[in-house]
Amino acid sequence: MKVFNTMRISATGLTAERLRMDTIASNIANATTTRTEDGGPYRRKVAVFREDLDRVINSQGASKVKLGGVKAVAIEDDQSPFKRVYDPGNPDADEEGYVLMPNVNILNEMVDMIVATRAYEANVTAMNATKSMLLKALEIGRR
Repeated sequence: MKVFNTMRISATGLTAERLRMDTIASNIANATTTRTEDGGPYRRKVAVFREDLDRVINSQGASKVKLGGVKAVAIEDDQSPFKRVYDPGNPDADEEGYVLMPNVNILNEMVDMIVATRAYEANVTAMNATKSMLLKALEIGRR
C-alpha cells in the first residue's frame, strides 16, 4: 500500500540520523585521544548518506523512479589536518614537544548533533502525522 511508503521513508531517515548521532558521539568521546590502534591521533568520522532510489521498469519499458528514502553508504574519515599542541610532558610528544591532537572540534560536533536531532524529530513528526491521517481515514469508515 502506497500510504505506508511515507512511514518507510521516514523510518530510513530515523535510522540514518541515529547513525549520524552515534558517529558524532564517538567523535566527542575521542576528542582528546592522541593514540589509536593505527598509531596516530583519532581521526574524526563522518557518516555519508545518499538517496535510496529504485528504478522500476514497467511492461511498456518505461522507467519509473520509486522513492526509498535515505541510505547510509559509509562512515569516512575526515582528512582535515590534526592540531599541534605544545605539551612536552605528554608521552606522545615529538622531539620539539608538540603533540598531534584529533581533528575534532567540539563546537562543530555539537552543532552537527543539534542538526541531527532536529532531523530525527522531523522524521518522527512526519510518522506521527501519517499515523494520525490513517487513523482519521479509518474513523470515516466507521461512521
